[in-house]
Amino acid sequence: MSSSQPERYNLPIADGRHAPATSLDARDQDPSFQPAQPLRPPRGAPNVVLVLVDDMGFGAPSAFGGPCETPTADRLAENGLRYNRFHVTAICSPTRQALLTGRNHHSVGMGVTTEMASAAPGYSGIRPRSAATIAQTLRANGYNTGAFGKWHQTPARDVSPAGPFDRWPTGEGFEKFYGFVCAEMNHWYPVLFDGTSPIEPSKRPEDGYHLSEDLVDQAIEWIGTQRSLNPDVPFFTYLPFGATHAPYHVPRQYRDKYRGRFDHGWDRQREITLQRQKELGVVPQDAELAPWAEGVPHWDELSDEERRSAASLMELYAGFAEHTDVQVGRLMDALEEQGVLDDTLFIYILGDNGASAEGGLGGTLNEHRFASGIPDSAEFINAHADALGDETTHAHYPVGWALAMNTPYQWTKQVASHFGGTRDGMIVHWPNGISERGGLRNQFHHVIDVLPTVLEAAGIPHPATVDGIGQQPIEGTSMLYTFNDAQAPDRHRIQYFEMVGNRGIYRDGWMAVTRHGTPWEMVQSGRRYFDDDVWELYDTNVDWTQARDISAEHPGKLRELQQLFLVEAARFNVFPLDDRMTERENPREAGRLDLFGDRSTVTFSGAGLRLTEETAPNVKNRSHTITAVVEAPPGGGEGVIVAQGGRFGGWSLYVHEGCLRYAYNYFGLQVHTVSAQERLSHGEHEVRMEFDYDGGGVGRGGSVTLLVDGEKAAEGRVDATIPYYFAFDETFDLGVDRASPVTDDYPTLDNEFTGRLDRVRLDLGDDQCSDVDSESGRERFRAAHD
Repeated sequence: MSSSQPERYNLPIADGRHAPATSLDARDQDPSFQPAQPLRPPRGAPNVVLVLVDDMGFGAPSAFGGPCETPTADRLAENGLRYNRFHVTAICSPTRQALLTGRNHHSVGMGVTTEMASAAPGYSGIRPRSAATIAQTLRANGYNTGAFGKWHQTPARDVSPAGPFDRWPTGEGFEKFYGFVCAEMNHWYPVLFDGTSPIEPSKRPEDGYHLSEDLVDQAIEWIGTQRSLNPDVPFFTYLPFGATHAPYHVPRQYRDKYRGRFDHGWDRQREITLQRQKELGVVPQDAELAPWAEGVPHWDELSDEERRSAASLMELYAGFAEHTDVQVGRLMDALEEQGVLDDTLFIYILGDNGASAEGGLGGTLNEHRFASGIPDSAEFINAHADALGDETTHAHYPVGWALAMNTPYQWTKQVASHFGGTRDGMIVHWPNGISERGGLRNQFHHVIDVLPTVLEAAGIPHPATVDGIGQQPIEGTSMLYTFNDAQAPDRHRIQYFEMVGNRGIYRDGWMAVTRHGTPWEMVQSGRRYFDDDVWELYDTNVDWTQARDISAEHPGKLRELQQLFLVEAARFNVFPLDDRMTERENPREAGRLDLFGDRSTVTFSGAGLRLTEETAPNVKNRSHTITAVVEAPPGGGEGVIVAQGGRFGGWSLYVHEGCLRYAYNYFGLQVHTVSAQERLSHGEHEVRMEFDYDGGGVGRGGSVTLLVDGEKAAEGRVDATIPYYFAFDETFDLGVDRASPVTDDYPTLDNEFTGRLDRVRLDLGDDQCSDVDSESGRERFRAAHD
């Protein structure tokens, strides 16, 4: 095959053969050698931009009738297509893995988030090499590829300087990566990676820094460089925002813009949104509001304090959503200025799952606190209302707003059985490939359909092998057939859904579903049995919103679909079902490997190391000792020796005003501090913190002893500890406390130890408590905070 038409089924594409030498002297070579031509995609392949927003429900953006103003989505929709039956997997990592591979999430090992992976094939958190990503395929066919934002697919134990790096973005087909490799991120003080190198932004909030703006700046700069140096090469830009996932961090003017707009409450907002959706045509005129979720109060059942706190949290979210969309607009403007917007296939997915209910019934100023069973009162939230959105808050709105942001559907993120968890708006904009402007597309589609759509638009076949490994079939269906045919019959006719035991099966409009759990119950109370789950049946051909359960009228159809679910689940590695949530963040309980395994002693040399919680020594629910060898400057010095977590939960061993200190921050509610009274003398010292855990379950307290050169310097108590997770967006740091500070004894970022840190050793006790050991331990933890 000629070099202009390479064989693209086996990647990487083989180098072309060169002509043989015909002479001893290069001047006599005939025919003369010609330079090898660079690999190019097929003629006419468009640029591709894929934007993904986090935790945004179908009924949130104005482009789909919601109250959050999204001017960029509106503009793209006016000149492109809205898809109103587009589906995701109900939670983040699985949606992202499915999006980038074109396979169902269990087929590629991502049945749940990376932090909750287990040993089961469908839940391992490890993409099989037989499922190449879209970036691998496009790059091997001549595209430039860059990713900017949230990457939540790398196995948790691999996110360290030790790697391996083959399942980082740069190992999965992206030539450029700038972003974070975890579930969420502090948008004011993020901890980021450039490629595989850890970095922190050069600017700060007082200089106008915000993560979403930074990501778009980086994407625009990268695209501009590609266009300057290689204008004939199409680019693939993947922009997965951390927004609008908690924490809700946004410039104040965006929050204030929505002041008072939600005082009418979530029940009325659902009615307003449904009317707007009908006006836009994104739902039929006969669409009904789906039933309200059981156990969630209506607006008129709230106290005045509860209404005020709930409204303020929704104002904050709406501002966050609009700010995110405005950043997409800056990217769109840059493409237009460079003259490439019309020939760019721009796919804008407004949510990787439904709106999130993980803030609980009342909302929270610290989602990690709520995830461990500690709610915030309305009075507490109102007392901090002025700070909402700034660095001191880690806010999440209440369940009622999540339900409203999923209008007109039932339930929320995590609930894969109902459209509130799985249906999100999608917009496709490609003026050179789509003739209609402002069109609607009603065909049923799923996130696994994006990859085959892009490949078909680019004229690139699904590869048979990648790096010598045979590829499993693409399970998605290209949406290209819908681009210029609004009436085309559905081609994606069967789709299973499953997430933490919530499950459903769709075929030709009929859908059988069963909700297994309640998404805001992050810590389970007793075991739920799958055989006890009650199945519902909907005919979405006539009941768009799953408003009317007709299982009693059609028992035969229900049984037929239940059997189909079993077939599809077995086919795609869904079994065995696993409904554990927060508990599974503990590797021991989940049954997965972690970086340190059974090691009880770890020694680190020098300052500067930054580790995620999954790759740091696990000090939770056990006794442990931290020993550091330091050289103190005159006066004893200042700053952090070693710390983990931050303002919303964590611990720190540090020097303040020359004295050794230990601080334990309990979910931002209380900071326990133990302090030596004498300054460290100038010179080398061995400093130690001994934590004697009380035992008797998870989340219990312990006694703290500080020693300097073997002599007791101070002792104290920590009344309760964090049982499951300090923070997704904080790190374990040597010689500094990055992102937010554990204690106000030192400032944000500027808290490096002013002496010399030689080494730090952690010794972990063999008394670690776990929910695996005892259900009563979890019950005691819950009872202590009820």
